[in-house]
Amino acid sequence: MEDIGFIDWERAAKVGRGLVPPGRRLPAAEIAELVASIKQAAAAATEHVAEVTELSKGADSTVLVLDRASWTAACAASGDVIGRKLGADAAPKNRLERLRGTTRGVQLGAALAAVSTRVLGQFDPFSAQARLLLIAPNIYEVEHELMANPDDFRLWVCLHEETHRFQFGHAPWLRDHILTLVQAMLDDEGGVSWPKPSTEGASILDVVFTERQRANFDAASAVMSLMEGHADVMMDRVGTTVLPTLPIIRRAFESRRDRRGWASLIGKLLGNDLKLAQYRDGAAFCREVIEKVSVSGLNAAFSAPGLLPSMREIHHPGEWVERVHG
Repeated sequence: MEDIGFIDWERAAKVGRGLVPPGRRLPAAEIAELVASIKQAAAAATEHVAEVTELSKGADSTVLVLDRASWTAACAASGDVIGRKLGADAAPKNRLERLRGTTRGVQLGAALAAVSTRVLGQFDPFSAQARLLLIAPNIYEVEHELMANPDDFRLWVCLHEETHRFQFGHAPWLRDHILTLVQAMLDDEGGVSWPKPSTEGASILDVVFTERQRANFDAASAVMSLMEGHADVMMDRVGTTVLPTLPIIRRAFESRRDRRGWASLIGKLLGNDLKLAQYRDGAAFCREVIEKVSVSGLNAAFSAPGLLPSMREIHHPGEWVERVHG
């Protein structure tokens, strides 16, 4: 595998914290109330997720309610852990490598700052201690933008991330499996250019990936589609008994996801629109599988790496059902 090289993650954290917009200013008492409410929603989500997913247990983790700057620092710390697991150098070998590592750190810090305004929550299984990260200013701003019921919206967000916690708890091998796929994606030995002659409509990722990298990327994307779609379906299966305004929140949130403009164009060029496809393709897969073989039948996907769906199976759920349950 190609050497990843040194990455200055401390610089990434510093740059990210410096560039991130802080969000709406609130009185200290209102901030404290917001943080307490989000923590309460995270605690309440556990029982609901256990019931609707039928998964055995959640991964051991801590719950952190953060501002945007702290989230960028947390992501940088996790990036350092992931990088070392993938073979990145812990220290620069020489002055040139230090300069390159600093440049990479600046670029990654700027990228984290740009993303920090959009993330509502994230389950992070890759840090030294698994963490459920909830970004308070973003949750606050989006619930006001959507005119959503605050209590319902905060629980709705926590249900999604708590489902991820249960995925990793039920399938403790999943963390290393994802890292293995990423590692294989970075391996460029023996590949040929991707895509084939025409690059029309392709993202930057399509242009720079080799054919072998693209195959590994598709395998990783299939796993992420399953996980994101599963979390999306499960957060809605909780139902209106628990979340009375659930249909309103879902409609408003989907409308927000569908917005178009220059940001959407940049996202398509960078491949960031893949996240949206993962939600929708994965959710469609999960709904069809549940209809055919129930929730417990879908949970077979989290039993072993060989039972995870391929990208083709994500788009043809019946083929996965036939392979696993046929």
